[in-house]
Amino acid sequence: MKQSRYAILVVLVGFAAAGLACTQKTADDTVDAIKKDTAPAIEEAKEAGRDAVNATEDVAARTAEKTKEIAGKTADKATEIAGTIATKTKDLAGTAGEAITDTWITAKVSAKFVDETLLNGSHINVDTDNHVVTLRGTVASAAAKSRAAAIASGTEGVTRVVNHLLVT
Repeated sequence: MKQSRYAILVVLVGFAAAGLACTQKTADDTVDAIKKDTAPAIEEAKEAGRDAVNATEDVAARTAEKTKEIAGKTADKATEIAGTIATKTKDLAGTAGEAITDTWITAKVSAKFVDETLLNGSHINVDTDNHVVTLRGTVASAAAKSRAAAIASGTEGVTRVVNHLLVT
């Protein structure tokens, strides 16, 4: 009986070893089959990837060239516009002396009075007629009255100042 157990055990071990060998061979065969079947698909995918990279590089190169072209045109147009602005500014500056009107003088003198601390609290009315400034109203001191006249006479375009300010 011992020998038959031993024989049965040997047969079972043999079957197990044969099963393992078959399983490993089947696994190796399966891997080889997968490699064989997927190799063309992998190569196709690699080629498609290379094609996509090449197409992307081509599009990027064309985009860069177009951007460069547009930037050049934009710079040219900006230079042209800057030249036009400079010319028009020069033209306007040349006529600035002619553009000094009584209204402009009145506004300029009044604006200068606002920044003058000596004139704080004063009530000054500025009128301009034919580039002659007339000051009316009240100031706090004789110094304020003199300062108002000096500011008005120092303003561009003023030919004369008539000072009717009252010291209160």
